[in-house]
Amino acid sequence: MTAAADTEGPRRKSGRKRRGEELMVPRAEFRSYYGRPVIKAPSWSARDIAGYFFLGGLAGAGSVLAAGAHVTGRTTTATALKVSSLGAIGLSVAALVNDLGRPERFTNMLRVFKPTSPMSVGSWLLGLYGPAAGVAALTAVGGRFPRAGAAATVAAALTGPAVASYTAVLAADTAVPAWHGAHRELPYLFAASATAAASGMALVLGPVPETGPARRTAVLAAAADLAASAAAERRLGLVAETWREGRAGTLLRTARALTVVGAAGALVSARPGRAAKPLAVLGGCALLAGSACTRFGVFAAGVASAEDPRYTVLPQRERLAREEAAQDRATEG
Repeated sequence: MTAAADTEGPRRKSGRKRRGEELMVPRAEFRSYYGRPVIKAPSWSARDIAGYFFLGGLAGAGSVLAAGAHVTGRTTTATALKVSSLGAIGLSVAALVNDLGRPERFTNMLRVFKPTSPMSVGSWLLGLYGPAAGVAALTAVGGRFPRAGAAATVAAALTGPAVASYTAVLAADTAVPAWHGAHRELPYLFAASATAAASGMALVLGPVPETGPARRTAVLAAAADLAASAAAERRLGLVAETWREGRAGTLLRTARALTVVGAAGALVSARPGRAAKPLAVLGGCALLAGSACTRFGVFAAGVASAEDPRYTVLPQRERLAREEAAQDRATEG
């Protein structure tokens, strides 16, 4: 029997008010579950897993921008993004393996493909995306095997969006209130944040004449990032406190500020002049830092929501109350 059932049972038996009935027992105010969490907080390392979320997003979105730069003849930017995506996915997998403890745990997940498991799907995505990103980067740097490089660039771009956003599905598939409660908005937030980071990388590494599309993408991604974050907080209701308070609140406020600064830097760097490149680099670094703060902030909010039993039990009570009210209205109708 769950904690929600334990705390709800007496109320539902003796405290529920039906038509023609009086409330005989006052509803208990929930404060704690014997001073312990209702659910187990994530045991993942913040440095490894939040870093894995950020780096995977940067890699996946970077491959999409690299393909666009490749097709439009922006070769310097395309090569830079291909190399940065390869480095990011390598570091991402290293962070994941470090958290798992043993490398064979990752390879063991490739023995079976289970579409209903975000972890299984994610492992196969990394297994498909990593080699494609590697071939795309190596052929671009070496200047050889252009057809193989083009094919790998397309393959990395096709799998990149899933690599950038599947970690949101992985987090939302847990019972952690701050993640599961925002399961609809979290993939959009992660995708937008990843796109902003990849655009920032393009601004930092690419020549100013080649970064026009990256500047426009940065502004759109920043707007989508802020909108998705606000939508997630609205849906979370009470649990949104974990997004606004403590370490998570500091990180997410910092992320929003950096994202706005990065978008402004991207816009200003479009003006010709000697200051264009420094402004582009400043804006790009702000976008990268903002994306990282978003991932670490969402991770911290999840841990905080799992540690406080209020965020597990009270939303359940609210949902049950809404369901009961709906049933009463249907009966009266």
